[in-house]
Amino acid sequence: MIVALISINLYVKTTVRKKIILPEEASGLEADCIVVLGAGVWSDGRPSHMLEDRLLQGIDLYHAGASNRLLMSGDHGRANYDEVNTMKSFAMNRSVPSKHIFMDHAGFSTYESMYRTKEVFQANKIIIITQEYHLYRALYIAEKLGLDAYGVASDPRSYVGQEYRESREFLARIKDFFYTIVKPAPTYLGEAIPVSGNGDITNDK
Repeated sequence: MIVALISINLYVKTTVRKKIILPEEASGLEADCIVVLGAGVWSDGRPSHMLEDRLLQGIDLYHAGASNRLLMSGDHGRANYDEVNTMKSFAMNRSVPSKHIFMDHAGFSTYESMYRTKEVFQANKIIIITQEYHLYRALYIAEKLGLDAYGVASDPRSYVGQEYRESREFLARIKDFFYTIVKPAPTYLGEAIPVSGNGDITNDK
């Protein structure tokens, strides 16, 4: 049993390892969008260090011409917790126009973020931004859902609690390995919101 679980983890990582590229390589991709995956925000509305680093990498790639759209995918399932508006504000404060920033308010998991990127936001070629330990799973899910996905890692520093995250990620890769076989629908789908349009359509009403 343990051997099987380890094998699944290795399979997920080796399948997509070559899709993790350097920022300089990503800048010439002309992707439909740069998908920045959400992470924790502080109670005062600031992004956590992990999320801040993802955002800075995504914004740098936007300004380098990798894509003219940012898709902020995270958790906004409760009125008192909002990752995506924090993410959008952060990017706008760094010279990204509001209309070029889409928010996926229902990116409750990596699987749901990737599913909605394709089915709701109608993207095909994407660049995913997250830390490397997480990037393997995100890329694997994206590819199994039919996305042409590349990944750029955002790891400019070490993070408190990383050993715990790594152990959780081991189990998450196994879970999503099977999710990509069954392909359950996400919590919410809704009407299509093509990422080629105006991102302000995803602003809170």
